[in-house]
Amino acid sequence: MYTEIKKNIYDCQVCPTRCDGKSKLNYQFIDDVKFAEEQEEIVRNKINNHKEYKAVKCDKDGYPDVEILHNNKIYKYLEVKAQRRTFMSVERFLPSSNLKPSETLALNLSDLERYFRIEKDIGIQTSLVWVLMNRPCIVKENEKHFYYQTTENLKKIYNFYQNKRRFRRKSGLGDIVDGVHKGVTVNYHFSINELLKWGI
Repeated sequence: MYTEIKKNIYDCQVCPTRCDGKSKLNYQFIDDVKFAEEQEEIVRNKINNHKEYKAVKCDKDGYPDVEILHNNKIYKYLEVKAQRRTFMSVERFLPSSNLKPSETLALNLSDLERYFRIEKDIGIQTSLVWVLMNRPCIVKENEKHFYYQTTENLKKIYNFYQNKRRFRRKSGLGDIVDGVHKGVTVNYHFSINELLKWGI
């Protein structure tokens, strides 16, 4: 059973370094993918610094980004998400979400639901890692913070809030790549206060 936990909430209304709340419908899919892949490589390398585990890029279609091996067996899966934009209007568009912009992290809803199914089907735990940047109230300039949580715990939050944290944004510049719409438009949202900080 999930119960709401609140702590370390930053008030965006009085923030001296308030984030820009206007997306300008400029979502650069190719740039976002490239940046996310760079962060994934950083996470894999950090894990591989610990001799007990080995992190390799997962080549199974639809599976999370990374396989973590222990004694040459799959120990868990890891999905890495890079977060450089802030959902400044979360309180207006999702008033029942119990979220503030400063704490909000997003995830492609279809990915989240797929990871739930994979873990149920194969019985191997999956965790998600968010790489947080460009949020001055939490992360200093040129720094990154890493937050993670298991899909088991994320599903408890998902079941608790259901559609109260689901949001479909408008399509914008950069979503269309070679005539195909690739940008993520339906997201599910979590709070950094529902995750664990990863000091890698």
